[in-house]
Amino acid sequence: MKRGGAAVRFSRGGYNRRPVSPADRTPIPILDLTRHDAELRREVARAVEEVFASGRFVLGPAVERFERDLAAFLGVRHAIGVSSGTDALLVALMALEVGPGDEVVTSPFSFFASAGVVARLGARPVFVDIEPSTYLLDPSRLEAALTPRTRAIEPVHLYGQCADMAPILEIARRRGIPVVEDACQAIGARCGDRAAGTRGALGAFSFYPTKNLGAAGDAGAVVTDDEGLAERVRSLRVHGASKTYFHDRVGGNFRLDALQAAVLDARLPRLEGWNARRRMIARRYDELLGGEARTGRVVLPAAAAGRGHVFHQYVVRVADRDGVRARMAERGVATSVFYPVPLHLQRCFADLGGRAGDFPEAERAAREVLALPMFPELSDAEVGRVAAALTESLV
Repeated sequence: MKRGGAAVRFSRGGYNRRPVSPADRTPIPILDLTRHDAELRREVARAVEEVFASGRFVLGPAVERFERDLAAFLGVRHAIGVSSGTDALLVALMALEVGPGDEVVTSPFSFFASAGVVARLGARPVFVDIEPSTYLLDPSRLEAALTPRTRAIEPVHLYGQCADMAPILEIARRRGIPVVEDACQAIGARCGDRAAGTRGALGAFSFYPTKNLGAAGDAGAVVTDDEGLAERVRSLRVHGASKTYFHDRVGGNFRLDALQAAVLDARLPRLEGWNARRRMIARRYDELLGGEARTGRVVLPAAAAGRGHVFHQYVVRVADRDGVRARMAERGVATSVFYPVPLHLQRCFADLGGRAGDFPEAERAAREVLALPMFPELSDAEVGRVAAALTESLV
């Protein structure tokens, strides 16, 4: 794959095409998937046309090519394309034979799938509170949550930043518990000297269209360096078959469509440049909002050393979050909340016995977090407008 020249492409794509005056009220979206440059659209169209010409729409050469390129990008032996990020988490746990009576330890502050897949297998999600600065699972609280029934540890690399993997992996190694990395929001991030998703037994990625590397629909991948686990995941994604109509285990239909694989493979060479632009936008937000942060009126995201944050989301904390959000909307700036209800307080998990106060940091984050517009094509002028709108909207 050719990865050089990405920065030139992106500058030609025009991050700062449209000058914006301070009085401009043109709406700024939280995300705009229509701003990809014409060259990329042509590359994607050619890739899609090749799939139609081949007549191979499920698995096949396009999927195999993307799997090879993704594995090379991440520096891992095996990448197995699957139908979504949720299914990537599900099939990873299935490969570890997680089932009724087992427990999987994860974060209460994440997208629902992190715990939902555990419950779907009849196992019990067990939560560990988060670090207030990073929103990631707090390793200092992990060991107390482990029991003889713990079958896996599932740290979540939220918002584009890796959890603190070194202590998590050390605890897991000492206790003989496999780690499944939920890297669905963190493709391209680093965990020390390794890519996010590649340090545990298995890693799960989502390529939902809003992700840093997005498909044209649902898509995901499971990665691993373990030959046996890779074989098991490949079998599980086709109903547990080792060859057509011969089933060694009960799996599911978790196959990756060739069209989605072709779209992803066309976009993958752009990912490093896109992530670099996200970091630039984050630095600019930091600069523009630094004064408010020093007064304590806003808390900026913390980028931990050595983890290569890729800013899938740029998330601040503010008091009166919902009021601030409404006032920013009046100024034409969209925001979002990821996530307003921590998982232990979701109605579907009432049988787990979770109560308000169980995980105070996750609950406080759910009340305060606010995601600002973040996508590579966001112009510098728009970043300035977003920062100004937030400053004007603070109480």
